[in-house]
Amino acid sequence: MKRYLRALTIAGSDSGGGAGIQADLKTFSALGCYGMSVVTALTAQNTVGVTGIFAVPPAFVADQIDAVLDDIGVDAVKIGMLHSAEVIATVADRLRHHDVDVIVVDPVMVATSGDRLLEESAVEALRTRLLPLATVITPNAPEAAVLLGRDAVDSVGAAEDAALALTALGPRAVLVKGGHLDGDTSVDVLAADGALTRFEAPRVATPNTHGTGCTLSSAICAHLARGCDLQRSVRDAKAYLTAALRAGTGYTLGEGHGPVHHFSALWDHP
Repeated sequence: MKRYLRALTIAGSDSGGGAGIQADLKTFSALGCYGMSVVTALTAQNTVGVTGIFAVPPAFVADQIDAVLDDIGVDAVKIGMLHSAEVIATVADRLRHHDVDVIVVDPVMVATSGDRLLEESAVEALRTRLLPLATVITPNAPEAAVLLGRDAVDSVGAAEDAALALTALGPRAVLVKGGHLDGDTSVDVLAADGALTRFEAPRVATPNTHGTGCTLSSAICAHLARGCDLQRSVRDAKAYLTAALRAGTGYTLGEGHGPVHHFSALWDHP
């Protein structure tokens, strides 16, 4: 009897469909995984911005995690928007209880539109409760700066330094994403086992960048669920995102930052 490759996203819902749980589930499906979800918050959101956040009570977040893992189990977990210190503590507790080993943490703090998605008081809980559980964390440059208490991470060299520094917080590996850095090439920096690796791709000129961080982290999660090692998972996830960005340039959706094309390899429209 065949068994599905199981990937779980623990994150917020994006009513516009471009980021959050919706982007994660699309990515899991595109990469051959059976996607499951734990909703931590509902957002009223579109391509222009976030107009409201409704937090799910921590106890019900725990109920969702237990319901999925008690019955179905999981091969890899991706964690996105957690919003509050209480939810962070709850998620960390339940993942420890279920002895989940493969965890990708995308420390979502600010949406592409600029709207803040993480309470200030939750940053320390993220550092101390969740990051030590992670197989890999995937902050962008501004998020890396916040986690380290620095003014900025504004170059590839600074990203390398930040990636190594963040490993001291306990994750097994750190990927600092380079989408916010300048240059014609997008350079992501991976720190793992004391070594640094750069993953480079030509920067795609497009306004359709909503959900890129969610998509990359969930693609890494999907490849880890498939049994790939971390280096290959990051490399293939970046290639998937680059292809999705390129395919999305030909579309328009909404008045702001549109989504990437998660299923570009499977279908297209004239």
